[in-house]
Amino acid sequence: MSAVWTSVIAVAGTLAGGLVPVLVQARTARRERRENRREARGTDVLAAVTALVSALADHRRAMWVLEDRRLSGADAQAVADARATSHVTRSAVTAPWTTVSILAPALADAARAAARATFAMHDAPTLVELETRRQAALDGSDRLVSAAAEFFAAVGGVLDVTPGRVSAKSSWKESR
Repeated sequence: MSAVWTSVIAVAGTLAGGLVPVLVQARTARRERRENRREARGTDVLAAVTALVSALADHRRAMWVLEDRRLSGADAQAVADARATSHVTRSAVTAPWTTVSILAPALADAARAAARATFAMHDAPTLVELETRRQAALDGSDRLVSAAAEFFAAVGGVLDVTPGRVSAKSSWKESR
């Protein structure tokens, strides 16, 4: 019976020796895929925040031109042209705003506040009020950028994108 047990142990050792590297390799591959998804998500969030801040700047400028022309008594065609431009720039805000809100819920409030402050430039009663609203819109965009910077500093550029949970990882080591 000793020879049988020796053979069983030898076969089990051989199987284990072949199985362990396969399991380790599979685990390593899963970890790499997870890290690649985190990096891609971080890149997507950064691109969305950048696109939103840019779109808000374009819309803020378009709103300034529109309201300045309206308040200054410019001719109807100049106001209509500025209004058409503002409609285009307003539409350009929607996609990046939605993307930021979905990919980085922690930034959704700052994104919403920045967008609403920019939209509030519409129908300013005076040039002084328009300038006040413009400054509020600039401040809102600045707060969004600051919130995004804090967000990325907290996550170290890495996001956990496990389905049903998007959370920050504080370092590369923790994310592995």
